[in-house]
Amino acid sequence: MPTPNLPAARPAWLALAAGALFAAALAHPGAARAQSGYMPDETARHDATWLQWPHAYTYGRAYRDRLDPTWIAMTRALVASEQVNIVVYDAGEQARVRKLLGAAGVPLAKVKFLVRATDDVWVRDNGPLFVFDRKDRLSIGDWGFNGWGLDAPYRKDDAVPAAVARDLGLPSVDLNDVVLEGGAIEVDGRGVLMATRSSTRERNRNAELSEAELEAVLRDQLGVSKFIWLDGKDGGKDDITDMHIDGFARFGTPDTLVTMSRADLREWGLSASDIDRLYRASDVDGKPYRFVQLPLTANDVVTTYGYELGYKGSYVNFYVGNTVVLMPEYKDPNDAVAKAILQRAFPGRTVVGIDVRNLYRNGGMVHCVTQQQPAAL
Repeated sequence: MPTPNLPAARPAWLALAAGALFAAALAHPGAARAQSGYMPDETARHDATWLQWPHAYTYGRAYRDRLDPTWIAMTRALVASEQVNIVVYDAGEQARVRKLLGAAGVPLAKVKFLVRATDDVWVRDNGPLFVFDRKDRLSIGDWGFNGWGLDAPYRKDDAVPAAVARDLGLPSVDLNDVVLEGGAIEVDGRGVLMATRSSTRERNRNAELSEAELEAVLRDQLGVSKFIWLDGKDGGKDDITDMHIDGFARFGTPDTLVTMSRADLREWGLSASDIDRLYRASDVDGKPYRFVQLPLTANDVVTTYGYELGYKGSYVNFYVGNTVVLMPEYKDPNDAVAKAILQRAFPGRTVVGIDVRNLYRNGGMVHCVTQQQPAAL
């Protein structure tokens, strides 16, 4: 278990900023843009997608080798329309990945590498959150990452946003006193943020902040003015994210919420009250979202090497690229059903299935291991 690296008390700047921003938010509840930052929705055009390639330094060679094919497939699907920036552990890993991609016939013209030691692959959670500042300049929010509340190694991963900022020559806002994983939030790009309390405020994540104080910082840094809060639940050892929102509810387009049926949400572990809140959700103007429902897999997921997980898989954890939508695929009868639904929801993009069976055993799917870099304005 990593040694905690959290401040003993709330930093003075955070208390002052949160208080001032909270007061401003009360005075102007309809403001769609915040004072400091604005995070566009995932469908906004990208300059690149970021990946952290699997390696053997934390969990061994079998872990790495079982995940390589998923990263090859994601890179192949994305390079047709955007650059893919890949974080690799060291020069040896860079050479290995280049060889893998070359052998798979993936063109490298739009692949760029950043050599940086990492703990794991979950760039959605530990990587940079790209925002536009008040002058519409692209910048990086460097939020705190502590291994989902001190449940996994995290110190190398926590340094990735700063490394990316240096590599791109972008300004970076140091927000490390607030723990925020990218998979814990969904924004519609029009002023609404959706999240679970269980993955944003718990014993080892922002326990010193009130909900109003956390909202104030999120308002300022992400450009949101309305919050859809679900309670979620403590995931224990089975789900160390403590019910990240991107596993079961996503903004597909700014007016569309992609989720599951009520029955499948209950199977996923949501409470009846959370399900009701989700299905009553409305946008910043109070207009109800259009809902798209994806099924769970028909069967419990089994890895490529025969390990039976004993639970079903979600298709909601998709990733929207410039011309493609990467959808989790499980070699299940419902793969085709989910793909057809997503294709109707994204008629201007091609839905590409990505086999995530081995990755899913380790707790995540496509969205968990991708991070968009919006195109500069």
